[in-house]
Amino acid sequence: MWWKESIVYQIYPRSFKDSNGDGIGDLRGVIEKLDYIKSLGVDAVWLNPIFKSPNDDGGYDISDYYTIQPEFGTMADFDELLAGLHKRDLKLILDLVLNHSSDEHEWFQQSRKSKTNPYRDYYFWKPGKDSNPPNNWPSFFGGSAWQYDETTDEYYLHLFSRKQPDLNWENPKLRNEVNQLMKFWLDKGVDGLRLDVISAISKRTDFPDTDTPDFNETIRKFYSNGPRLREFIAESREKLWNHYNIVTVGEGPGITPQNALDYLDEKQGLNMIFHFGHMFMDQGPGGRFDPKPWTMQEFKQVFKTWNETFATRGWGSVFLGNHDFPRMLSRWGSDKQYRDESAKLLLTLLLTMRGTPFIYMGDEIGMTNTVLNAVAESKDIETLTGWEVAHKQGMTEAQFLKAANYAGRDNARTPMQWNKGPQAGFTTGDPWMMVNKNHAWLNVDDQENNSSSILNYLRSLTTLRKANPVFSYGSYQELESNSNLFAYYRQWQQEKMLIVLNFSDEVTNLPHEVQGLSKVKLIGNYSESDQLNPWEAAVYKV
Repeated sequence: MWWKESIVYQIYPRSFKDSNGDGIGDLRGVIEKLDYIKSLGVDAVWLNPIFKSPNDDGGYDISDYYTIQPEFGTMADFDELLAGLHKRDLKLILDLVLNHSSDEHEWFQQSRKSKTNPYRDYYFWKPGKDSNPPNNWPSFFGGSAWQYDETTDEYYLHLFSRKQPDLNWENPKLRNEVNQLMKFWLDKGVDGLRLDVISAISKRTDFPDTDTPDFNETIRKFYSNGPRLREFIAESREKLWNHYNIVTVGEGPGITPQNALDYLDEKQGLNMIFHFGHMFMDQGPGGRFDPKPWTMQEFKQVFKTWNETFATRGWGSVFLGNHDFPRMLSRWGSDKQYRDESAKLLLTLLLTMRGTPFIYMGDEIGMTNTVLNAVAESKDIETLTGWEVAHKQGMTEAQFLKAANYAGRDNARTPMQWNKGPQAGFTTGDPWMMVNKNHAWLNVDDQENNSSSILNYLRSLTTLRKANPVFSYGSYQELESNSNLFAYYRQWQQEKMLIVLNFSDEVTNLPHEVQGLSKVKLIGNYSESDQLNPWEAAVYKV
């Protein structure tokens, strides 16, 4: 199972590297940086969607699954990228969006023409109720999840933007089309599929009203984990995935410790999932733009719960940030005073935890959140529609920006910071999105030449993980410790490791039960001392 021992590097192509000066990252830009990617010690690259799209939601609205987004390049560029990865013993995981398409996809263009069109049932169409939508379901992006279409006097379902109509997996013809498009990419030699919002492909098709104001609860009860979910996944596995040596990674809100193993049946399920236990814990009932405080105790509990879930079967991923969340350093660490220390601590957590680690581009150098000074600066539909809703509810722009600058997706999508030059070396043109101003002192070039940089610390960590299978397969046991100290054992066969992480600005003591323990320090972000410094991380062989 190559994917169990792999470390994955995630690339948001639009923001990674622009090769032709149009301000938009592209496939040739990724090709330029293949040796850099290899140098990180990773085994696979996950590319966010690269398919033709009107780009209403960052490429997650696909209008043609068989064509490369023209801004990103051509199929020849893709073939060269795949060959370049394989030449360096790197795998490629493609991001496929199969819960919904773009409203500009040919299927939907046909579907909306008439109630008798052969493509009508590729989507969910319903008559309204008393001049209102069919039910009260809210969209992830604010407002109703139903859009009225006057051509046939009916509404179509879109859990995300109105330009992202949900595909109807109840229709066997649609499922056959989906399997065909996956086969096209697998036949090209792609090594894995990251399946976006796979938890929502089976819905409550009786479409009852939601009975809770808590949005995350609505997701769990009505949008995800539907009655035919296991059947749909098993069908793709049997007809398609089993014929290739690939990994399938399911992503989806609504996946819980209670239902996770439903997705991961060894013979009929996915190979791995992303769960969101920690990613939603600082969201209030209103979702992303309703932030609430989180505690270290809750954070540690998420890892404990999920390690227990996968103790004997199933497989999970480990991640602290991606394209859909703020920068991990700004969210979980200390992005000012202890920036270097806390970035290294978070990377230590990622690479010593059980499961397959996913590192988001830029986190290897400690990139931080950006600052929007006006909502109009946002490039993200979720922020723009979120502001519309918040404004109607009486929130001021300053209040909303505070939430958006904490939790918004723009934070993770600023261009990669390659050097201190104009536009951070990302492009020679005008970038599609503002480059973070701190690129003047926070960039790859400066860290390459600094042996104690975050970047070079990450390389040491990936080397350590590769040399010690205990980090991939070992059992997990958390030590009882004070609230800001996160300490745990990883044990496999005769090997035992102790990881100690001080999530605070305070000096603290090692857990009392390990103070006299015979141990050898393998790696850490401070030199040896009797106490734990602010944001200190240390890995010991016991």
